Amino acid sequence: MSYLLRLVVPDKPGALGAVATALGSAGVDIVSLDVLERGNGVAVDDVVVDLPPGRLPDSLITAAQTVPGVSVETLRPFAGPLDTHRELELLDALARGAGSPPEPSLSAKLLAAELPRVFHSGWAVVLSAVQPSSAGGPAWEVAAASDAAPTFEGLTLPWMPLSGPRLLPSDDEWLPERWREMAIEMMAAPYGGPGCAVVVGRSGGPAFRRSELLRLAHLTGIATTVASLPPD
Repeated sequence: MSYLLRLVVPDKPGALGAVATALGSAGVDIVSLDVLERGNGVAVDDVVVDLPPGRLPDSLITAAQTVPGVSVETLRPFAGPLDTHRELELLDALARGAGSPPEPSLSAKLLAAELPRVFHSGWAVVLSAVQPSSAGGPAWEVAAASDAAPTFEGLTLPWMPLSGPRLLPSDDEWLPERWREMAIEMMAAPYGGPGCAVVVGRSGGPAFRRSELLRLAHLTGIATTVASLPPD
């Protein structure tokens, strides 16, 4: 079984190697590694590992934290290796779509389907701007959603329209009670035009970090440009 460890590691030579040695000594196989951010003397890493049959997941935490200064921020099951090329693959797919006969929803569908893979999250939703109803209803609709995405229809989103990328923590007051119970962590970034946005979320954490939010904003900015290119 594969698990995703989010580690906070001292940002000094040999620290990550010591973690790898500790995990290896416990019979744990490291599949892949993604450095999320560095600063203030620490690095935050996402590490995918394979746990031998019969071993408890808690043994991963115990092994990693035998290294001085290392802490495990979160541990959760994970399907599939980390792959930083997925961002490039997504942009390539958007570019190919831009060169085909136009389909307004194609880019939204691609983003909703692929962003959870890029950010190792649970789901993604693309919100599109619409004319507000005479009853003063929401001025947005769900243009596309991945599998496992919660229902956004009927929700009041006080942060829409989105003026810039934003973290949406699980304790925000606007969240439905069930979402708070599920500890749904989200981040959002503008995409596609005024009043439109992409929301990426996962249940039970870990909370999205600022570095992930900046990656999302950068990616959606490029995706907006690529998706608006004229057909060949």
